[in-house]
Amino acid sequence: MQNKLQELTDRLYAEGLSKGKQEGEEVLKNAKAEAEQIVSQAKAEAERIIAEANKKADELKTKTEADIRMAGAQSIAAVRHEVEQLILAQAVEKSVKGALSADEFLKEMIKTVVAAFNPDNSAATDLELILPEAVKSSVEPFLKGEVSRQLNVGIEVSYSKKLNAGFKISPKGSGYLLQFTDDEFIRLISSYLRPAAKKILFG
Repeated sequence: MQNKLQELTDRLYAEGLSKGKQEGEEVLKNAKAEAEQIVSQAKAEAERIIAEANKKADELKTKTEADIRMAGAQSIAAVRHEVEQLILAQAVEKSVKGALSADEFLKEMIKTVVAAFNPDNSAATDLELILPEAVKSSVEPFLKGEVSRQLNVGIEVSYSKKLNAGFKISPKGSGYLLQFTDDEFIRLISSYLRPAAKKILFG
């Protein structure tokens, strides 16, 4: 009887141990599979993050290089423009200001422009004229005498300290003003000379 009880106990123990071992192996197997899945997912996520970081780094590098190239091109263009302006200003400014400051040249210009307002010398056109303060004593007698009398026009003259050379003119009360100043002539002449200057300077 005792032997049978011992046998039964041993059998139950063996079965329990076997079952426990089997369940333990199953749990271990599942845990291992889950761990492998987690590691695999983590690796995939890490690879995705690295790939995205590399892509963004490449995009940033490309954009930065493009920005640097654009900034370089703009800087070169700006320097070229400044060089052109400087050379043209030196070449043109002195000559223009000198010509417009010469009394005889200025008188001829005024006479030609005033005559254009009354080409057939018939209908009187009253004009407003602005001149540099510096030419008042030399030009005023000419305007009041020769120009008004010969060209049959009334001229109201004012003088400005802000005007360096040349003159401004308009029909009285018209609201528009024609400028024959040194700045306007420098701009005009420079615009014609700029293509040639650019070719000479930069090929």
